[in-house]
Amino acid sequence: MDKNTVIGFVLIGLVLIGFSWLNRPSKEQLEARQRYQDSIASVVKEVQERVVPEQGKNGASFSEAPENLTDSLRQVQVRNNFGAFADAVTGTDEVITLENNNIEVRISSKGGHVSYARVKDYLTYEKEPLVLFDGNDSKFNVTFVTATNRVVNTSDLYFTPVKGGDPNSVTMRLKVGENGLVDFVYTLNPDDYMLNFTIQTSGLNGLLAPSTNALDIQWSQRMRTLEKGRKLENQYTGLYYKFLADDVEHFGESKDEEIQLSNRLRWIGYKNKYFTSALIADGAFAATTLSAKQETTDAKYLKDFYTTAAVAFNITANESIGFRYFFGPNKYKLLRSYDKGVDSGQQLSLDDLVPMGYKWIRPINKYFILPIFDYLSAFMSNYGLIIFLLTLAVKLVLFPLTYKSYMSQAKMRVLRPQVEALKLKFPKKEQAMEMQQATMALYSSAGASPMSGCLPMLLQTPFLIALYWLFPTAIELRQQGFLWAEDLSTYDAVISWNANIPLISSFIGNHIGLFCLLMTIVNLVYTKVNMSMTNTGQQQMPGMNMMMYIMPLMFFFMFNQNSAGLSYYFLVSTLITIAQTMVFRFGINEEKLLAKLEANKKKPRKKSGFMQRLEDAQRMQQEQLRKQQKEREKRQYSSKK
Repeated sequence: MDKNTVIGFVLIGLVLIGFSWLNRPSKEQLEARQRYQDSIASVVKEVQERVVPEQGKNGASFSEAPENLTDSLRQVQVRNNFGAFADAVTGTDEVITLENNNIEVRISSKGGHVSYARVKDYLTYEKEPLVLFDGNDSKFNVTFVTATNRVVNTSDLYFTPVKGGDPNSVTMRLKVGENGLVDFVYTLNPDDYMLNFTIQTSGLNGLLAPSTNALDIQWSQRMRTLEKGRKLENQYTGLYYKFLADDVEHFGESKDEEIQLSNRLRWIGYKNKYFTSALIADGAFAATTLSAKQETTDAKYLKDFYTTAAVAFNITANESIGFRYFFGPNKYKLLRSYDKGVDSGQQLSLDDLVPMGYKWIRPINKYFILPIFDYLSAFMSNYGLIIFLLTLAVKLVLFPLTYKSYMSQAKMRVLRPQVEALKLKFPKKEQAMEMQQATMALYSSAGASPMSGCLPMLLQTPFLIALYWLFPTAIELRQQGFLWAEDLSTYDAVISWNANIPLISSFIGNHIGLFCLLMTIVNLVYTKVNMSMTNTGQQQMPGMNMMMYIMPLMFFFMFNQNSAGLSYYFLVSTLITIAQTMVFRFGINEEKLLAKLEANKKKPRKKSGFMQRLEDAQRMQQEQLRKQQKEREKRQYSSKK
């Protein structure tokens, strides 16, 4: 063994000796532990002296016949199992209510946890109080490991309520041993959806396992059915979580899932379609396991969410671990307010609980659609009228693109006779490429481009996708009626049935929504009119006309179980589009437009890069077809010989 190895072992030994000396129990702790062990030994001795003779008579042992034990022996068993927490094993479940103008919560002394949460000013679809959970719907537990390596769960223990001067604050106190305390402190601020929750401990050193450096927390909730339309509500019910210094993620909307995370989390949220229960750590959650399970046996519930996590804990000091509960609506403006004035690195990003589309879609809803929605709702309460005005605003913004698209179609329409003439010039199938090149040359010389009509329509697509995401999750539409629709946030059934029809019930449910039906009919009519008005004479791809009619029918299957407000928006949008098309059609002088295009032919025009690349591609394709044709002719000639 060399010199360096010997020095290393000596240093390691010194470190171990120093560590043991620094962490040795104090004199008071040793005396307390000795008194505790002596009291248990004396009780056990006394009980055994009285119980053993009886065991000899009936042949039953202590472990086999616990129902025959005396109270003293049961106390010994409890002491052995729960250690310093034994005094809290029995008690009376007392409920303390805290409430403000926004929420009502109830704290149960059994487990010291929030056993009930109601969001005020909101009702369920059945017009009952909107209770997020009650009783065993939600469970919360903190696990302690005693100095004797016994696992103790706070959910099994009875806390003692301690009321202070603040009527909206309560301390659930758990006495541990002679001097130890575990306090669950709850404080509800006025006019807020946040409930402050703090775990405060003192005097636990020597009562818990010396290796304790974290507390294990378990939190679960069964998600109640609160809305009309289980399928749509279930689609937007999921388990959300935010990484400490990163984005918000979610899962569990469609299947059973479980994930284990090594990265630290800032908060965990159990989200219904419009309401959320979230547990937010002032510090961070570590070693987290999250699971979501679909509820299929009880129609009252949608999903079961479960979390296990650890939070840092110092056993040698009087510790205070801070949390916040959020019990409230998924309202973007409200959730965003919790990050007002907070540094970007510390922001909660609870507004991500409102699903507004992909990252490239979300800004449209955040900075355009929602501000208009909020502005209009400040002046009127009729959300049918608000959606109508919102549709007008969107159409106004998109008007330049719509006009450009229509002008492109008009140019190709007035050039249609010339395209028909080219068809006569190149009548054979083998001349299809020459026909295509001549058509593109015609459009290029006249200053018309098929792509200039498609691009504006493509640029409108993000707005349509943004609204498709926003309307089904906008709590502003919840239980807002308009015309025959009782609730614009869900479907407006004009026809419904109870029987399960194969395929039909799976796709559209057991109903037909009137707004969705009207939207489909109007879209079919618009498709028919638009196809006849925009016929440019070009050969269509096989089946393209049929596809144009299939799309509105697909929308019916997509929207029938969705928000009636969404179908109403697309209905109004299509009607406005039809009106715009008619104004353009009869407001544009096509003779003057044709004259302008003819004048363009006489001007020298520089080909755009796109047109040049398109012509080159067509030329290469034509050359390839010619080679293939020659090869076929050679093979045919060879086979004849």
